[in-house]
Amino acid sequence: MPVASAVLFAAGLVMQYTGVEFFASPAVRFCWYLAAYFPVGLPVLREAWNGMRQRDFFTEYTLMSLAAIGAFYIGEYPEGVAVMLFYSIGEALQERAVERARRNIRALVDIRPEQANVLEDGKPVAMPAAQVVPGRTIEVLPGGRVPLDGVLLSEAAPFNTAALTGESTPRTICKGDEVLAGMISSQHPVRIEVTRPYGESALSRILSMVEEAAARKAPAELFIRRFARIYTPVVTGLAVLIVALPGLWSLLHGGFAYSFDEWLSRALVFLVASCPCALVISIPLGYFSGIGVASKAGVLFKGGSYLDAIARVNTVVFDKTGTL
Repeated sequence: MPVASAVLFAAGLVMQYTGVEFFASPAVRFCWYLAAYFPVGLPVLREAWNGMRQRDFFTEYTLMSLAAIGAFYIGEYPEGVAVMLFYSIGEALQERAVERARRNIRALVDIRPEQANVLEDGKPVAMPAAQVVPGRTIEVLPGGRVPLDGVLLSEAAPFNTAALTGESTPRTICKGDEVLAGMISSQHPVRIEVTRPYGESALSRILSMVEEAAARKAPAELFIRRFARIYTPVVTGLAVLIVALPGLWSLLHGGFAYSFDEWLSRALVFLVASCPCALVISIPLGYFSGIGVASKAGVLFKGGSYLDAIARVNTVVFDKTGTL
């Protein structure tokens, strides 16, 4: 949708400033820019309305809605479209960055095979791992990755656990001990009794924990949210004063020429310049992007607060095998 608005917005500016004859009509300009406004403006207006219904009157959506509606009122149609368009482009870039980070996290963590060899009448039958229920027995061949959490039924066997623990040395698991999804059978076929469904394995819990890291806010994120809650109504009140005070002054001093449209325009400029969208979007996005970039390098962070913590680390101690 931002693409359609951007095309209409750019074409309108070209026609307006090159003096295209049919675009000289105020009605044509209004309709043209209104068409450019709707694709990017309606979602913001909807968010502002939903916030008001929940008694959350002062949000960045409210500020942008007021600024855009005011710009259309005073005839500055391009400015009204630009506010919403640039915000929508920023939102699209944010979603793209978050999705890329989420893909990096999944690529790092979700190493479970999608198929499992389930024993039926003593013979392995391939079936989707998500359909295997606890209590069934699966077989993992040498070099194969374990698809589900379970208990080892075979005799003691070595497993490569590097994907879960970072430990480079194979670990010997004895009969009756737990085997986790993501481990690799190192030497010979093993049989495992499944104890948890596919979506509840230890690896699934790690994946969910990291993907939901954005919900665990760092102190800076929590502060900026609280700041925006106070800042937004203050800015709105100041914008109202910018319009009202000169009017009151003109009533007290007749020599002062007061133009409502002129002072409304100044108030709208103040609203747009003061909108906290950049702060509210950039700080959470910065943390989530940091988590995503770290995951691409093989490092998992459980939340933004841990990014802050690692910034204060100056010494890291490893054991002799290099496991953190």
